Amino acid sequence: MFRISRLHEVLHPLSRGRFEGWARSCGADKHSKGFGSWQQMVTMIYGHLSGARSLREIETGFNSQFAHHYHLGARPVRRTTLAEANARRDIEVFAQTANALMTQTHRALRKEVRPLLYLLDSTPISLMGPGFDDWAQVGRTRHTQGLKLHVMYEARQAVPVWQRITAPNVNDLTAGMTAPVQAGATYVFDKGYCDYNWWLSLQQRDARFVTRFKHNASLKVIDERPVAAEDQKTILADQTVSFANRHPGGGRYNHYKQPLRRVFVAREGDQSPLVLATNDMTRSAAEIARLYKDRWQIELFFKWLKQHLRIKRFLGRSENAVRIQILCALISYLLVALYRNTHAKTRGMKDVLIELRATLFQRPALDIARYQRRRERIHEWQITQPALFA
Repeated sequence: MFRISRLHEVLHPLSRGRFEGWARSCGADKHSKGFGSWQQMVTMIYGHLSGARSLREIETGFNSQFAHHYHLGARPVRRTTLAEANARRDIEVFAQTANALMTQTHRALRKEVRPLLYLLDSTPISLMGPGFDDWAQVGRTRHTQGLKLHVMYEARQAVPVWQRITAPNVNDLTAGMTAPVQAGATYVFDKGYCDYNWWLSLQQRDARFVTRFKHNASLKVIDERPVAAEDQKTILADQTVSFANRHPGGGRYNHYKQPLRRVFVAREGDQSPLVLATNDMTRSAAEIARLYKDRWQIELFFKWLKQHLRIKRFLGRSENAVRIQILCALISYLLVALYRNTHAKTRGMKDVLIELRATLFQRPALDIARYQRRRERIHEWQITQPALFA
Protein backbone atom coordinates (compact mmCIF):
# COMPACT_ATOMS: atom_id res chain seq x y z
CA MET A 1 0.00 0.00 0.00
CA PHE A 2 1.25 3.50 -0.83
CA ARG A 3 2.27 5.74 2.05
CA ILE A 4 2.74 9.49 1.59
CA SER A 5 6.04 11.21 2.36
CA ARG A 6 6.50 13.79 5.08
CA LEU A 7 6.78 16.53 2.44
CA HIS A 8 3.43 15.36 1.06
CA GLU A 9 1.98 15.70 4.59
CA VAL A 10 3.36 19.24 4.86
CA LEU A 11 1.79 20.20 1.51
CA HIS A 12 -1.57 18.68 2.43
CA PRO A 13 -3.24 21.99 3.50
CA LEU A 14 -2.65 23.40 0.01
CA SER A 15 -5.52 22.80 -2.39
CA ARG A 16 -4.04 22.04 -5.78
CA GLY A 17 -7.40 22.60 -7.47
CA ARG A 18 -7.76 26.12 -6.03
CA PHE A 19 -4.12 26.88 -6.82
CA GLU A 20 -4.47 25.86 -10.44
CA GLY A 21 -7.69 27.90 -10.64
CA TRP A 22 -5.76 30.98 -9.50
CA ALA A 23 -3.01 30.14 -12.00
CA ARG A 24 -5.55 29.99 -14.84
CA SER A 25 -7.16 33.28 -13.81
CA CYS A 26 -3.72 34.95 -13.69
CA GLY A 27 -2.55 33.30 -16.91
CA ALA A 28 0.52 32.10 -15.01
CA ASP A 29 0.79 28.80 -16.93
CA LYS A 30 0.05 30.19 -20.38
CA HIS A 31 3.53 29.43 -21.72
CA SER A 32 4.71 26.91 -19.14
CA LYS A 33 5.59 24.06 -21.57
CA GLY A 34 5.30 21.38 -18.90
CA PHE A 35 6.73 23.25 -15.90
CA GLY A 36 3.63 24.72 -14.28
CA SER A 37 3.14 27.02 -11.31
CA TRP A 38 2.28 24.12 -9.00
CA GLN A 39 5.57 22.33 -9.64
CA GLN A 40 7.42 25.61 -9.29
CA MET A 41 5.87 26.21 -5.88
CA VAL A 42 6.50 22.61 -4.72
CA THR A 43 10.13 22.91 -5.81
CA MET A 44 10.59 26.28 -4.09
CA ILE A 45 9.00 24.99 -0.87
CA TYR A 46 11.37 22.02 -1.02
CA GLY A 47 14.25 24.49 -1.40
CA HIS A 48 13.18 26.44 1.70
CA LEU A 49 12.50 23.40 3.88
CA SER A 50 15.63 21.52 2.84
CA GLY A 51 17.87 24.56 3.33
CA ALA A 52 19.20 24.41 -0.24
CA ARG A 53 21.58 27.29 -0.90
CA SER A 54 21.52 27.33 -4.71
CA LEU A 55 19.57 26.26 -7.76
CA ARG A 56 22.05 23.42 -8.24
CA GLU A 57 21.36 22.08 -4.73
CA ILE A 58 17.61 22.20 -5.36
CA GLU A 59 17.99 20.43 -8.70
CA THR A 60 20.24 17.67 -7.36
CA GLY A 61 18.37 17.10 -4.11
CA PHE A 62 14.85 17.22 -5.55
CA ASN A 63 15.65 15.05 -8.57
CA SER A 64 17.29 12.39 -6.39
CA GLN A 65 13.82 11.66 -4.94
CA PHE A 66 12.14 10.92 -8.27
CA ALA A 67 10.05 8.09 -6.74
CA HIS A 68 8.03 10.72 -4.83
CA HIS A 69 7.48 13.18 -7.68
CA TYR A 70 4.27 11.68 -9.05
CA HIS A 71 2.35 11.96 -5.77
CA LEU A 72 3.61 15.52 -5.26
CA GLY A 73 2.31 16.48 -8.70
CA ALA A 74 5.83 17.20 -9.86
CA ARG A 75 8.59 15.86 -12.08
CA PRO A 76 12.39 16.27 -12.24
CA VAL A 77 13.41 19.91 -12.57
CA ARG A 78 16.29 21.67 -14.28
CA ARG A 79 17.81 24.67 -12.57
CA THR A 80 17.66 26.77 -15.75
CA THR A 81 13.92 26.07 -16.04
CA LEU A 82 13.33 27.00 -12.41
CA ALA A 83 15.41 30.18 -12.77
CA GLU A 84 13.47 31.23 -15.86
CA ALA A 85 10.12 30.53 -14.19
CA ASN A 86 11.08 32.58 -11.14
CA ALA A 87 12.15 35.48 -13.33
CA ARG A 88 9.06 35.54 -15.56
CA ARG A 89 6.03 33.91 -13.92
CA ASP A 90 3.27 36.11 -12.50
CA ILE A 91 3.72 36.46 -8.73
CA GLU A 92 -0.02 36.96 -8.16
CA VAL A 93 -0.74 33.22 -7.94
CA PHE A 94 1.85 32.90 -5.12
CA ALA A 95 0.49 35.98 -3.35
CA GLN A 96 -3.05 34.57 -3.46
CA THR A 97 -1.78 31.25 -2.13
CA ALA A 98 0.04 32.94 0.76
CA ASN A 99 -3.01 35.04 1.65
CA ALA A 100 -5.39 32.05 1.47
CA LEU A 101 -3.04 29.94 3.60
CA MET A 102 -2.78 32.75 6.17
CA THR A 103 -6.57 32.81 6.41
CA GLN A 104 -6.68 29.01 6.69
CA THR A 105 -3.92 28.87 9.30
CA HIS A 106 -5.47 31.63 11.35
CA ARG A 107 -8.90 29.96 11.25
CA ALA A 108 -7.46 26.56 12.22
CA LEU A 109 -5.50 27.88 15.19
CA ARG A 110 -7.84 30.66 16.29
CA LYS A 111 -10.26 28.21 17.95
CA GLU A 112 -7.70 27.46 20.62
CA VAL A 113 -6.55 30.87 21.80
CA ARG A 114 -8.24 34.15 22.71
CA PRO A 115 -8.13 37.13 22.75
CA LEU A 116 -6.56 38.10 19.44
CA LEU A 117 -3.43 40.23 19.56
CA TYR A 118 -2.11 41.53 16.24
CA LEU A 119 1.39 42.99 15.83
CA LEU A 120 2.06 45.20 12.82
CA ASP A 121 5.56 45.94 11.56
CA SER A 122 7.89 45.72 8.56
CA THR A 123 11.41 44.52 7.87
CA PRO A 124 13.82 45.63 5.13
CA ILE A 125 15.34 43.10 2.75
CA SER A 126 18.64 44.46 1.53
CA LEU A 127 19.51 43.72 -2.10
CA MET A 128 22.70 45.16 -3.53
CA GLY A 129 25.09 44.17 -6.29
CA PRO A 130 24.99 43.27 -9.97
CA GLY A 131 21.48 42.36 -11.10
CA PHE A 132 19.85 43.88 -8.00
CA ASP A 133 21.06 47.43 -8.67
CA ASP A 134 19.28 47.49 -12.05
CA TRP A 135 15.85 47.71 -10.37
CA ALA A 136 16.34 48.10 -6.61
CA GLN A 137 17.88 51.59 -6.78
CA VAL A 138 14.59 53.12 -7.94
CA GLY A 139 12.85 52.89 -4.56
CA ARG A 140 15.91 52.99 -2.31
CA THR A 141 16.20 55.07 0.86
CA ARG A 142 19.31 56.30 2.63
CA HIS A 143 19.18 53.18 4.82
CA THR A 144 17.94 50.41 2.52
CA GLN A 145 18.07 49.29 -1.08
CA GLY A 146 15.88 46.34 -1.99
CA LEU A 147 12.38 45.54 -0.75
CA LYS A 148 10.32 45.85 2.42
CA LEU A 149 8.12 43.09 3.84
CA HIS A 150 5.09 44.31 5.80
CA VAL A 151 3.43 41.75 8.07
CA MET A 152 0.56 41.58 10.52
CA TYR A 153 1.34 38.84 13.03
CA GLU A 154 -1.01 37.16 15.50
CA ALA A 155 1.11 36.96 18.64
CA ARG A 156 -0.87 34.32 20.57
CA GLN A 157 -0.84 31.89 17.65
CA ALA A 158 2.59 32.94 16.28
CA VAL A 159 1.45 33.14 12.65
CA PRO A 160 1.36 35.96 10.07
CA VAL A 161 -2.17 36.82 8.93
CA TRP A 162 -1.46 39.54 6.34
CA GLN A 163 1.48 40.48 4.16
CA ARG A 164 2.52 43.02 1.60
CA ILE A 165 5.81 43.48 -0.24
CA THR A 166 6.77 47.01 -1.29
CA ALA A 167 9.74 49.15 -2.17
CA PRO A 168 11.63 50.38 0.92
CA ASN A 169 10.54 54.00 0.34
CA VAL A 170 6.88 53.09 0.91
CA ASN A 171 5.87 54.38 4.33
CA ASP A 172 4.91 51.76 6.93
CA LEU A 173 1.67 53.61 7.58
CA THR A 174 0.72 53.62 3.89
CA ALA A 175 0.99 49.83 3.75
CA GLY A 176 -0.46 49.27 7.23
CA MET A 177 -3.64 51.17 6.45
CA THR A 178 -4.50 48.53 3.85
CA ALA A 179 -4.38 45.70 6.42
CA PRO A 180 -7.71 44.18 7.55
CA VAL A 181 -9.16 45.19 10.91
CA GLN A 182 -11.18 42.87 13.13
CA ALA A 183 -13.60 44.06 15.78
CA GLY A 184 -12.62 43.17 19.33
CA ALA A 185 -8.95 42.56 18.51
CA THR A 186 -5.98 44.51 19.87
CA TYR A 187 -3.39 45.98 17.48
CA VAL A 188 0.12 46.85 18.61
CA PHE A 189 2.49 48.93 16.48
CA ASP A 190 5.32 51.44 16.89
CA LYS A 191 5.60 55.16 16.16
CA GLY A 192 5.99 54.54 12.43
CA TYR A 193 2.21 54.10 12.28
CA CYS A 194 1.36 57.41 13.96
CA ASP A 195 -1.70 58.84 12.24
CA TYR A 196 -4.48 60.04 14.51
CA ASN A 197 -7.20 59.67 11.87
CA TRP A 198 -6.15 56.05 11.24
CA TRP A 199 -6.29 55.48 14.99
CA LEU A 200 -9.83 56.85 14.85
CA SER A 201 -10.75 54.35 12.13
CA LEU A 202 -9.55 51.53 14.40
CA GLN A 203 -11.66 52.95 17.22
CA GLN A 204 -14.72 53.18 14.98
CA ARG A 205 -14.32 49.53 13.99
CA ASP A 206 -14.36 48.47 17.66
CA ALA A 207 -10.67 47.58 17.69
CA ARG A 208 -8.20 48.48 20.40
CA PHE A 209 -4.65 49.64 19.79
CA VAL A 210 -1.44 50.13 21.76
CA THR A 211 1.31 52.30 20.33
CA ARG A 212 3.57 55.21 21.30
CA PHE A 213 3.00 58.93 21.26
CA LYS A 214 5.55 61.03 19.44
CA HIS A 215 7.51 63.38 21.66
CA ASN A 216 5.85 66.45 20.14
CA ALA A 217 2.23 65.24 20.55
CA SER A 218 0.06 68.13 21.78
CA LEU A 219 -2.06 66.70 24.61
CA LYS A 220 -4.07 67.94 27.55
CA VAL A 221 -4.58 65.87 30.68
CA ILE A 222 -8.19 65.12 31.63
CA ASP A 223 -7.45 63.14 34.79
CA GLU A 224 -4.90 60.97 36.54
CA ARG A 225 -5.72 57.29 36.85
CA PRO A 226 -4.63 55.28 39.90
CA VAL A 227 -1.69 52.88 39.54
CA ALA A 228 -1.64 49.64 41.54
CA ALA A 229 0.96 49.62 44.30
CA GLU A 230 2.74 46.55 42.91
CA ASP A 231 3.14 48.27 39.52
CA GLN A 232 4.46 51.63 40.67
CA LYS A 233 8.10 50.70 40.03
CA THR A 234 7.42 50.23 36.31
CA ILE A 235 4.34 52.40 35.71
CA LEU A 236 5.29 56.02 36.38
CA ALA A 237 1.90 57.52 35.45
CA ASP A 238 -1.43 56.58 33.88
CA GLN A 239 -3.44 59.48 32.48
CA THR A 240 -6.60 60.10 30.49
CA VAL A 241 -5.76 62.66 27.80
CA SER A 242 -7.17 64.28 24.67
CA PHE A 243 -5.60 66.07 21.73
CA ALA A 244 -5.13 69.79 22.25
CA ASN A 245 -4.46 70.64 18.60
CA ARG A 246 -6.90 69.81 15.82
CA HIS A 247 -4.57 71.14 13.10
CA PRO A 248 -1.24 69.26 13.27
CA GLY A 249 0.06 71.09 10.17
CA GLY A 250 0.35 70.50 6.45
CA GLY A 251 -3.32 71.24 5.89
CA ARG A 252 -4.35 68.20 7.93
CA TYR A 253 -7.18 67.99 10.44
CA ASN A 254 -7.24 65.67 13.45
CA HIS A 255 -10.70 64.08 13.75
CA TYR A 256 -9.85 62.06 16.88
CA LYS A 257 -11.97 63.62 19.65
CA GLN A 258 -12.39 60.68 22.06
CA PRO A 259 -10.22 60.40 25.20
CA LEU A 260 -7.07 58.32 25.10
CA ARG A 261 -4.78 56.91 27.75
CA ARG A 262 -1.16 57.96 28.15
CA VAL A 263 0.93 55.47 30.11
CA PHE A 264 4.50 56.26 31.20
CA VAL A 265 6.60 53.09 31.51
CA ALA A 266 10.01 53.12 33.18
CA ARG A 267 12.98 51.61 31.35
CA GLU A 268 16.27 50.28 32.68
CA GLY A 269 19.19 52.58 33.20
CA ASP A 270 19.05 56.24 32.26
CA GLN A 271 16.74 55.74 29.29
CA SER A 272 13.75 58.04 29.06
CA PRO A 273 10.41 56.34 29.83
CA LEU A 274 8.19 54.90 27.14
CA VAL A 275 5.09 56.99 26.52
CA LEU A 276 2.34 54.64 25.37
CA ALA A 277 -0.94 55.57 23.71
CA THR A 278 -4.02 53.38 23.80
CA ASN A 279 -7.79 53.55 23.48
CA ASP A 280 -8.15 50.60 25.87
CA MET A 281 -9.77 52.01 28.99
CA THR A 282 -10.32 48.68 30.79
CA ARG A 283 -6.96 46.92 31.01
CA SER A 284 -4.54 47.91 33.74
CA ALA A 285 -1.51 50.05 32.91
CA ALA A 286 0.76 47.05 33.56
CA GLU A 287 -1.19 44.98 31.03
CA ILE A 288 -0.89 47.76 28.46
CA ALA A 289 2.88 47.82 29.02
CA ARG A 290 3.07 44.04 28.59
CA LEU A 291 1.11 44.24 25.34
CA TYR A 292 3.60 46.73 23.93
CA LYS A 293 6.46 44.53 25.13
CA ASP A 294 4.87 41.65 23.17
CA ARG A 295 5.59 43.64 20.00
CA TRP A 296 9.08 42.17 20.17
CA GLN A 297 7.62 38.87 18.98
CA ILE A 298 7.24 40.14 15.43
CA GLU A 299 10.91 41.13 15.42
CA LEU A 300 11.75 37.56 16.46
CA PHE A 301 9.50 36.28 13.66
CA PHE A 302 11.42 38.33 11.06
CA LYS A 303 14.70 37.08 12.53
CA TRP A 304 13.48 33.45 12.42
CA LEU A 305 12.33 33.83 8.82
CA LYS A 306 15.67 35.24 7.70
CA GLN A 307 17.77 32.73 9.64
CA HIS A 308 15.94 29.51 8.87
CA LEU A 309 14.33 30.09 5.45
CA ARG A 310 15.93 31.46 2.33
CA ILE A 311 15.25 35.19 2.22
CA LYS A 312 18.81 36.39 2.75
CA ARG A 313 20.41 34.43 -0.09
CA PHE A 314 18.39 34.62 -3.29
CA LEU A 315 18.21 32.18 -6.20
CA GLY A 316 17.59 34.93 -8.76
CA ARG A 317 18.43 38.62 -9.04
CA SER A 318 15.33 39.94 -10.78
CA GLU A 319 12.59 41.62 -8.75
CA ASN A 320 10.10 38.95 -9.80
CA ALA A 321 12.36 36.11 -8.63
CA VAL A 322 13.01 37.80 -5.28
CA ARG A 323 9.30 38.41 -4.63
CA ILE A 324 8.41 34.80 -5.49
CA GLN A 325 11.11 33.51 -3.14
CA ILE A 326 9.83 35.71 -0.28
CA LEU A 327 6.23 34.59 -0.83
CA CYS A 328 7.29 30.93 -0.94
CA ALA A 329 9.19 31.47 2.34
CA LEU A 330 5.97 32.74 3.97
CA ILE A 331 4.04 29.79 2.50
CA SER A 332 6.66 27.39 3.86
CA TYR A 333 6.46 28.96 7.34
CA LEU A 334 2.68 28.63 7.38
CA LEU A 335 2.82 25.01 6.23
CA VAL A 336 5.31 24.18 8.98
CA ALA A 337 3.06 25.95 11.53
CA LEU A 338 0.06 23.86 10.42
CA TYR A 339 2.15 20.67 10.44
CA ARG A 340 3.37 21.49 13.96
CA ASN A 341 -0.19 22.13 15.16
CA THR A 342 -1.25 18.69 13.87
CA HIS A 343 1.78 16.54 14.68
CA ALA A 344 3.98 18.26 17.29
CA LYS A 345 2.15 20.90 19.34
CA THR A 346 4.57 20.74 22.25
CA ARG A 347 7.68 21.32 20.11
CA GLY A 348 9.16 24.57 18.87
CA MET A 349 9.08 25.67 15.25
CA LYS A 350 12.85 25.34 14.94
CA ASP A 351 12.84 21.74 16.17
CA VAL A 352 10.00 20.84 13.80
CA LEU A 353 11.85 22.41 10.87
CA ILE A 354 15.06 20.57 11.73
CA GLU A 355 13.19 17.25 11.83
CA LEU A 356 11.45 18.00 8.53
CA ARG A 357 14.73 19.01 6.92
CA ALA A 358 16.21 15.60 7.76
CA THR A 359 13.13 13.51 6.83
CA LEU A 360 11.35 15.32 3.98
CA PHE A 361 11.01 12.18 1.86
CA GLN A 362 10.64 9.70 4.67
CA ARG A 363 7.30 7.82 4.75
CA PRO A 364 6.32 7.75 8.44
CA ALA A 365 3.31 5.43 8.03
CA LEU A 366 5.43 2.91 6.10
CA ASP A 367 8.15 3.00 8.76
CA ILE A 368 5.54 2.40 11.49
CA ALA A 369 4.04 -0.52 9.53
CA ARG A 370 7.49 -2.08 9.08
CA TYR A 371 8.25 -1.65 12.77
CA GLN A 372 4.93 -3.28 13.76
CA ARG A 373 5.53 -6.24 11.42
CA ARG A 374 9.01 -6.67 12.87
CA ARG A 375 7.61 -6.68 16.41
CA GLU A 376 4.99 -9.23 15.41
CA ARG A 377 7.64 -11.54 13.92
CA ILE A 378 9.75 -11.28 17.08
CA HIS A 379 6.69 -12.08 19.18
CA GLU A 380 5.95 -15.16 17.03
CA TRP A 381 9.56 -16.36 17.40
CA GLN A 382 9.36 -15.92 21.15
CA ILE A 383 6.27 -18.16 21.25
CA THR A 384 7.51 -20.86 18.89
CA GLN A 385 11.18 -20.89 19.95
CA PRO A 386 11.33 -19.68 23.56
CA ALA A 387 14.78 -21.20 24.12
CA LEU A 388 16.36 -18.69 21.73
CA PHE A 389 15.17 -15.79 23.87
CA ALA A 390 15.86 -17.30 27.30
